[in-house]
Amino acid sequence: VQLQASGGGLVQAGGSLRLSCAASGFTLDSWAIGWFRQAPGKVREWVSAISSSHGSYGDGSAKYSDSVKGRFTVSRDNANNTIYLQMNNLEPGDTAVYYCGADPHGIGPTIPDPYHYWGKGTQVTVSS
Repeated sequence: VQLQASGGGLVQAGGSLRLSCAASGFTLDSWAIGWFRQAPGKVREWVSAISSSHGSYGDGSAKYSDSVKGRFTVSRDNANNTIYLQMNNLEPGDTAVYYCGADPHGIGPTIPDPYHYWGKGTQVTVSS
């Protein structure tokens, strides 16, 4: 069972990146996926989550932190067992290592503890 986040890179302020969170060993449609980020010297911060596609909380709804609302979009590609985080209008404050986590309860909470699996992070650097 593994999650792999990818798609990070160096971009200028105002630019865009699309992160991917790919799963192997389990299917993502029954799990909520959360995106978190961690900048140097800071705690891991919740960014976004998308609920499971089915089950008790299975409406596939997305939610965002106030700091990224209107700029980031999370989506599912169940056929490819992948979750995407489209990040537009990036700001220097978005610079961090981004992680995806899988929540078996299907909710996608805003704290890290309920998530069972984590991918290795992907670095996003936004220059001013």
